[in-house]
Amino acid sequence: MVGMDIKMAWRNIWRNPRRTLLTITAIAFACVLLIFMLSFQFGSYETMINASVKIHTGHLQIQGRGYHADQEIRQVIADPQPVQQALAAIAEVQAHAPRARAFVLVSSRERTYGVMAEGVDPAAEARVSTLRSIVRQGDYLDRRPSENGLPGALVGHLLARNLKVSIGDELTILGQGRDGSIAATVLRVQGITSSGMDEFDRNALQMPLDAFQDAFAMDGAVHEIVVVGRRLADAPAIRAAMETALARMDSPQPLDVLDWERLMPGLKQAISMDLVSGAIFYLVLIMVVAFSILNTFLMAILERTYEFGVMMAIGTQPGRLTRLVLAESAGMTLVGVTVGMLAGCLVTWYFMIHGIHLGGAAEISRQFGIPDTLYPRLTLISITAGPLAVLIITLLAALYPALRIRRLRPVEAMRER
Repeated sequence: MVGMDIKMAWRNIWRNPRRTLLTITAIAFACVLLIFMLSFQFGSYETMINASVKIHTGHLQIQGRGYHADQEIRQVIADPQPVQQALAAIAEVQAHAPRARAFVLVSSRERTYGVMAEGVDPAAEARVSTLRSIVRQGDYLDRRPSENGLPGALVGHLLARNLKVSIGDELTILGQGRDGSIAATVLRVQGITSSGMDEFDRNALQMPLDAFQDAFAMDGAVHEIVVVGRRLADAPAIRAAMETALARMDSPQPLDVLDWERLMPGLKQAISMDLVSGAIFYLVLIMVVAFSILNTFLMAILERTYEFGVMMAIGTQPGRLTRLVLAESAGMTLVGVTVGMLAGCLVTWYFMIHGIHLGGAAEISRQFGIPDTLYPRLTLISITAGPLAVLIITLLAALYPALRIRRLRPVEAMRER
């Protein structure tokens, strides 16, 4: 009986080939669009995260416990060497670099501003961040002092404008050392950076780590070790491995491993908001497809009212007719979803290889460290979430016209011819 119902349902689907093909095409198009858009979103998020973390934060950071909350200069990694050795032993780690930070007053001949000064290892920093690539004027940091014996410094272009300094000008910084002493030194502006992030360009000042440690009496200590994995997806594995390694170390102060989500909660919230807005768009798209299915099957049932009346008059139960119509809707939907998934994967796979060039927006994106070509990323979620939602909602939409059959009366139905 079930096999006969399936055969009848498949035959009935193709009684009106044009309508059937249009309905299947609508379902398939919705699935293609959902798969591609979700894959593009996930690929864009990964690109945005990588671009943001490589400007400054890294995929992870190792810090003294409590430093992330108040950034007290005394909360340090007293001996960074064992931590760096542990990082070097983790296969997923691509690069790591130590940093030391302190809030200082920086003065030029005309103005004084409060900024966050960072001591960085120039060679290691170039491997974990895009600091070298965002230098717009002058040169990148050098370990060696300049011709006048002063350490070099990189300043953001907004900070340089506020201080009214240019390449070669001197800056005086004044702060508090780790031991409570007054920390003071003179730097020469070696380069001016522009990251596209106003907060960073307004408050950032980088200087060689050796010079920072001498000025702030750090005694070889650092405040954070920035870690970049080979892929964004490697961050959880690196974090787990480092937490295990740190638990075995005999460190005078507990250390924490912070991932990019804790370091940049604003970026995570922005991605969440974009996902919500995207979900609303996808829901509207699915509802449009669902109403087209509802209209298709409602028209089909109205056209076949006489047929249903005859079948009920010769003894066919209304429940069997309802199952028959639901089987038709399920068959049509499954064909459309299958075609859509295959086409969606092929389209997305093509752009995964060739990418999507941003065109006129490329220049703006480069200012934020984002490449001018974005690549979608196929995942199990992007492949199945959209088509599954289409399948469920279209089947639910087909329930109403199918259940109308139960209210038919054979005599009244046969008069509809």
